[in-house]
Amino acid sequence: MMNSGRPWQEDLAIIDRVMRAISDVSDPEEMVSIYWSGIDELFPIHDFLSLSRRGIDPPQFIITRSSKFTENYNPWTQREKLPRLSGGLLGEIAYADKPVVIEDLPSRLKADDPGRFYLEGFQSLAAFPQYDGGKGLNIGISLYGPDAKFDPSTAPMMHWQAGLFGRGTLALVLRNQLQAAMSELDRELQVVGEIQRSLLPREMPKLAGFDIAADYETSARAGGDYYDFFPLADDELGIIIADVSGHGTPAAVLMAITHAIAHTRPGTPYPPGALLAYLNHHLVKSYTTSGSFVTAFYAAMNTKTRKLTYASAGHNPPRVLRGNKIISLDETAGLPLGIFAGEKFGEAEVTLEKGDLLLLYTDGITEAMAPMDAEGGRELFGLERLDEVLLGVGARDAKMCIERIREEVGKFTKNGVLMDDQTLIAIRCI
Repeated sequence: MMNSGRPWQEDLAIIDRVMRAISDVSDPEEMVSIYWSGIDELFPIHDFLSLSRRGIDPPQFIITRSSKFTENYNPWTQREKLPRLSGGLLGEIAYADKPVVIEDLPSRLKADDPGRFYLEGFQSLAAFPQYDGGKGLNIGISLYGPDAKFDPSTAPMMHWQAGLFGRGTLALVLRNQLQAAMSELDRELQVVGEIQRSLLPREMPKLAGFDIAADYETSARAGGDYYDFFPLADDELGIIIADVSGHGTPAAVLMAITHAIAHTRPGTPYPPGALLAYLNHHLVKSYTTSGSFVTAFYAAMNTKTRKLTYASAGHNPPRVLRGNKIISLDETAGLPLGIFAGEKFGEAEVTLEKGDLLLLYTDGITEAMAPMDAEGGRELFGLERLDEVLLGVGARDAKMCIERIREEVGKFTKNGVLMDDQTLIAIRCI
């Protein structure tokens, strides 16, 4: 650091003020302005020049700043308006990839030098590259007239300061670019989430003798859970719940594909095992890669007899609350969809009784995590807690059942960020 002649406490106060101001800046051009104002207060530099070769084919370079500019342009947003030169002494400096100190500038400056306008009238210069990937893509140059002698002993510290400031500016530029990219990605994910939600039922089926409610929450803007209802022949209703492995956009895309396959199957989506086999065939054939798969549970419910015929593809067995007893619909199980071609899915039956409450759910409920304990472990909400909630709710309406489960899961996780998508379907027999 050059000796300003002031007490060191005053210099320190100036630097502290500049660093504090810079810490609250997001615009790189504003950061440069604040920095150089502070430097000028410490050690007045009346004449300067900045070059850049970032994104430019050699031997060209751009003059981004100059004390001879009559109008200043923002190097990040108005780059096309800046002077672009090639060759000459400034070209040598721009591509030197090392500090350059010239103490007898007039003897080095030729009459036809393309950068002569910016260098004439000065006795010496000190140029310090700001490295990126080992290349001096930006160069700051201090210019000194005949009456302003440059002290070469200050060059090491000036190079250090210029390099660190350059890295700081680049970091700010990259941060802004990352924020812009993340904002655009988030906007796109919102659109994906809106499209995905549009594939879900807009309203619950209205069936005499049944109270139906559902709830769907994603861990990201878009998720991989899926549920749907299919009107079937002979007073039957098809009910499907599915969970794509993973979450976020990839899971949302596969969820949309599963929805499309289910809705384009020729004929009525019945029997349950046949629909799951159809989904599995097309997922294996064209869509599931890199370990992705879909768990699913599909049931056909006769609204007159309350008989439920169901098949499962690796999905969590639904629960039936009957009085003070929990019945698990786990009499049939197959591999998840999208793993092996030709998989067969067996079927089982259960007849619901008046007052029964049927709950279908995805594993985002039972695998919801409590905050980390002192040993670094995280407890899962688990099936036992889910059953306890059901027993506590009793034969109440379907919506209340879902609200109570949501409440208990929220308490358990301390309302933390969802780690997985969560879907619930409750059907009460009235």
